[in-house]
Amino acid sequence: MDFGYFTLSDNRYPDNPRSPEGFIREIFDQALHAEIVGLNSVWVGEHHFNLLGVNPCPNILLAHLAGATQRIRLAPAVVLLPVHHPLHVAEEWATLDLLSGGRVDFAAGRGYDRLEYGPFAAPYEDSAEIFAEGLDILWRAWTEEGRWSHKGKYYQFENVEIVPKPLQKPLRPYVACFSRFSMELAARNDWNIIFAPFAAAMVYGGLADGVAAFRAEAEKRGKAPRRAMCSYFIHIADTPAEEQEGRERLISYFKDALVAAFPSDKKSVPPTMRYFLKIVEILNNMQPGDLTSNSILVGPPQKIVDDLKRVQAAGIVEVILYFNYGRKPHNMVKEQMERFMADIAPAFEGAHQKLLHTG
Repeated sequence: MDFGYFTLSDNRYPDNPRSPEGFIREIFDQALHAEIVGLNSVWVGEHHFNLLGVNPCPNILLAHLAGATQRIRLAPAVVLLPVHHPLHVAEEWATLDLLSGGRVDFAAGRGYDRLEYGPFAAPYEDSAEIFAEGLDILWRAWTEEGRWSHKGKYYQFENVEIVPKPLQKPLRPYVACFSRFSMELAARNDWNIIFAPFAAAMVYGGLADGVAAFRAEAEKRGKAPRRAMCSYFIHIADTPAEEQEGRERLISYFKDALVAAFPSDKKSVPPTMRYFLKIVEILNNMQPGDLTSNSILVGPPQKIVDDLKRVQAAGIVEVILYFNYGRKPHNMVKEQMERFMADIAPAFEGAHQKLLHTG
């Protein structure tokens, strides 16, 4: 199992002295540190208008990172596809894959915050259908040679040729999965999938159940299931006080930064997002002691190893770790990254072991 660095650039907190500009610089420095300590990948979220997160351009941050690193993989977490034209997205990420030497892990989702759709004049109510059509266009752009046309409900164009092509053949996308709709879309099209464990627990009953559903859906269509990944909040703690700090920071993240972005109005939430109503109810009532391994890896290294062994047994091949949630100080984040790679990662086979063996 491999491990990566993950951030949504959460910065919407009461009386927060950290500027968006300063946080983006911290994220870039943490991403550089991820390669130094031996993590496999960097996953950077896309958020707009200083709502949940402050980094709107993962493509630009990761392109800058590509030139400053040698081996770490580069991934958006995730591209908010319905607010972009899929042809433009295809061109951008194919170019980055080419110039980075095939280091892109592309991931896309449809998001959840209506306020991120409005200024782009993207129809929030149709997000699922726009997302599915956009991903189909993206896949064709990366895999079809020559000129081709598309006449869909949301996108129409004639006789285009998309160049350059990605270096990876193919650059198979990851679908961000909070719902059965997204899971079935990934399985149906032979794409990879990435879960949020707390959402998988609410939608499927658990992470292992989500992976099993993905595999069953692929096999039903005569396909071998592709890669399944997940994200996790993490806080390595040696004392009860340190563990409490990690839990309190996550509660702050949920209640101050996240829950306002989730759909919560029963009258206006699209049918394909109604599961968020239950998520919002749970998050609003959550206390630090309620947090389990469905949400966070917290505690001493051996406990986190044990939790990750269960994640591995569920069929997850890579876990991307949210070290910097809840306004953690920059130096604490880097120390946590170092501790993870020194005290936890060696319990697993993966790309980091190859680095150790090659020096």
